[in-house]
Amino acid sequence: MTARRILLGLAFPVAFLALWEILARAEVLSNDTFSRISIIVPAGVAALLDGTLLARTAETLGSAILGWAIAAAAGIPLGLLLGLVRPFERLLSATVEALRPVPSAALIPIVLLIYGFSLAMSASVAAFACLWPILIVTTSAVRGIEPRLLEVGRALGFGAVRRIWAFALPAALPGIAVGLRVAFGIAIVVTVTVEIAANPRGLGYAMITAQQSLRAEVMYAYLFWIGLVGWVINVAMVRTERRALRWYWAARSAQ
Repeated sequence: MTARRILLGLAFPVAFLALWEILARAEVLSNDTFSRISIIVPAGVAALLDGTLLARTAETLGSAILGWAIAAAAGIPLGLLLGLVRPFERLLSATVEALRPVPSAALIPIVLLIYGFSLAMSASVAAFACLWPILIVTTSAVRGIEPRLLEVGRALGFGAVRRIWAFALPAALPGIAVGLRVAFGIAIVVTVTVEIAANPRGLGYAMITAQQSLRAEVMYAYLFWIGLVGWVINVAMVRTERRALRWYWAARSAQ
C-alpha cells in the first residue's frame, strides 16, 4: 500500500516533467527560458558531485532550522500562556494581531543593518515568519483541551506549571506538531526568499547567480532541488510525528 501511494504521488510530477521535455524539444517552450529536463538533470548532478549543491543546501537549511527553532522556543510557551490564561491573551491580543500581518520581507533592511550578510540575518527573518503559525496553532490546540482534564490536575493538587507540563502540553502536542511542520515549510520559503533578495549565500543566492549568468538549466536544477529537499523533510517530520505520538494515532484509529 505504501509503495502504491508513493507511485501515485509520483505520477503527476513525472508526467509534468515528461510534458516539459516534449514541449521544450518541440520548441513550444523556449530553450533560452525553459531548459530541457534532459539538460537540467545533468546540471544538477554536476552541482551535486562538485559539492556546490550540498554546500549551498547546508547554508540554507542552517538558517531555516535556526529560525524555526527560535520561533518554536518562543511560540510554544507563549501559545500555552495565551491559551490557558485569558487575561494574558487579552493583554497581548492587540500586539499579536498588529505584528502578525507585517510581511517578513519588510524586516530585511532592519536585520541587514544589525547582522549584515550572515546566517543570523536569514534566520531572524525566518523566525519572525515562523512564529505566527506556531503561536496560533499552539493557542488553538490548548483552547481545545477538555477542561475536565485540567480539573484533574487541580484535584491532584498540582501547581500551574506542573498542570501545564503533565496535562496541557501532552494534550496539545498533536496540534503543536502540525504547526511546527507548517512552520518549517515557511522557514525554507522565507530563507530562500531572503537569499534571493539580499543575502549572498545559500540556495536562493545560487539560483539568482545562475539566472544572471544565463544558465537556466542550473537555475532550474536548484529550484527542483529545493522542492525535493522540502518534500523529504516533510516526509521525515510526518514519520517522526507518527512515532512520537503513537498514543494519539492509536486512539484515532480506535475511534
